[in-house]
Amino acid sequence: MMDTDPTALTPTITESRSRRSLLLAVGAGAAVVGVGLALWRQTQLSAPVAEPFEGFWAQQWTSTDGNMLPMAGFRSKPLLINFWASWCAPCVEELPLIDAFYESHRKSGWQVLGLAADKPKNVQEFLQRTPLHFPVAVDAMLATQWARQLGNVSGGLPFSVVLNSAGAIAQRKMGKLSSADLDAWVNVN
Repeated sequence: MMDTDPTALTPTITESRSRRSLLLAVGAGAAVVGVGLALWRQTQLSAPVAEPFEGFWAQQWTSTDGNMLPMAGFRSKPLLINFWASWCAPCVEELPLIDAFYESHRKSGWQVLGLAADKPKNVQEFLQRTPLHFPVAVDAMLATQWARQLGNVSGGLPFSVVLNSAGAIAQRKMGKLSSADLDAWVNVN
């Protein structure tokens, strides 16, 4: 029978400290990378973007009643564009707030356009249950494409963009809107 030294099988205090130091260094590095990525994403969403592509104003959307809704008709006044879908819980939760904002501010020139990245049937059924006073257009592919071009780098929903009366992006927000967001945006010209 061979005698084995039990201390040969257990790591030494120095080895344990080295492993712990390595794990802490890897963890700290991952945290720094995570914070850096989060800051970069936030600057991408909040970075000012010049006027949207001219093709945006030439775009025509299919409204929920099947008529064409030309973007050119929204020029020269502040416009809140909300990208949403009927299957998106935060989208559905914020729509009454957006509708109330529209009702309160449309006399002062504010416009709101809902662009649904969804199936027309789903949106029509949703609007029968929850009517909205602002125009809603439906086109899943085009809505997703334009949301990305207007600054939605992740492609998530809900996503809102405010264009000022000159047609430049004044505000953007990824995620559910709050009354504080809308109150802060009301003075956009």
